[in-house]
Amino acid sequence: MSVFASLVERLADLLQPLFGASAAAAAIVLFTALVRLLVHPLSRAAARGQKARTRLQPQLAELRRKHAKNPEKLQQAVLELHTAEKVSPLSGCLPSLFQLPAFFLLYHLFSSSAIGEQTNGLLSHRLLSAPLGGRWADALGDGGPFGSAGLVYVALFAVVAAVATFSYRLTRRTMADRPVLPTGDGQAVPGVGAITKAMPFMSFFTLVTVAVVPLAAALYVVTSTAWSAAERAVLYR
Repeated sequence: MSVFASLVERLADLLQPLFGASAAAAAIVLFTALVRLLVHPLSRAAARGQKARTRLQPQLAELRRKHAKNPEKLQQAVLELHTAEKVSPLSGCLPSLFQLPAFFLLYHLFSSSAIGEQTNGLLSHRLLSAPLGGRWADALGDGGPFGSAGLVYVALFAVVAAVATFSYRLTRRTMADRPVLPTGDGQAVPGVGAITKAMPFMSFFTLVTVAVVPLAAALYVVTSTAWSAAERAVLYR
C-alpha cells in the first residue's frame, strides 16, 4: 500500500496548482479514469459478447427445447455453441472483476491510520470540507446532512442518482430492443423474469455503497459508475 500511497501523493502534488486542497480527490478521479482506460478493451469484449448472445437466443431456445429432459446434454450443447461462435459467458463479468483490486486498495488505504509503521498522511486530505477517509455517518455527526461535509455527500448522491436514472432508462431501452426469447416450447426461461425486472434498478445500489465506504472509495465508485454509463451508451447502441 505504501507504493500506491506514494502514487496518490505524487498525483496530488501534480494537480495541486489546479485543485488546491482537493488535489488528492482529483488524483483519485484521475486514477479511476486510468483504471477504466486499462479495462476498456474488456468492456468492448463484453459488449460484443452481449450482442452475440442476443443473436444466439433463437438457437439457444431450440437447444433448450431439444434437450429439455437432459440437462447434461443441454449444458454441453450450449458450451459447444458458445465455443463455435467464440462467445464467453463470463465476458460481461470481467470488467467489474478487474476493477475490484483497485477499489479495495483505495478502501484499505483510506481506512488505515498507518502505512508501513508511519502515520497515513493521506487521511489529512479533503474534498472541500469532507475528509477523504471519512464516511457519510461522520458527516452526519458533524453538522448534519446539510453541513459543510454533508453537502459534499449530497452532491455525490445527486450525481449517482442522475447516473443511475440514465442507466435505468438505457437498460430498459436495451432490454426492450433485445428481449430474452422463451424456450422452444413457448415457456419462459426459469429465473429470467425476475432478473429482467431487477436489472434496471441495479445502478441505484451504488447509493448504498457511497454511503458506507470512505469518501476516497466513494469517489472511485461514483467516477467508475459514470464512466460505465457513458461506455454503455456508446458500446450498446
